[in-house]
Amino acid sequence: MTFVVGDNCINCKYTDCVEVCPVDCFHEGPNFLVIDPDECIDCTLCEPECPAEAIFPEDDLPEGQEVYLELNAELAKEWPVITSKKDSLPDADEWNGKPDKLKYLER
Repeated sequence: MTFVVGDNCINCKYTDCVEVCPVDCFHEGPNFLVIDPDECIDCTLCEPECPAEAIFPEDDLPEGQEVYLELNAELAKEWPVITSKKDSLPDADEWNGKPDKLKYLER
């Protein structure tokens, strides 16, 4: 099993999760983070660190967010690894909790 970054990370991109990952499986895009499912060891450390509550075990993805499992795998192959915390996006707090943000994903 792997963990998956879901909808609420888009336009927030808090990076608290990357510092606790023992296998460096997070990848960074312009306004979103993803988890490489081939690298994730299901350690559960990242999930409680996410201020946006945007990380889920693949078996517990919220209804309607199943597309993020495939999206994480796809974008992890394209985006660079991130291993240390950075500032969140400038208006992250305003975006936190807004639904249906997939249309705002920047590749």
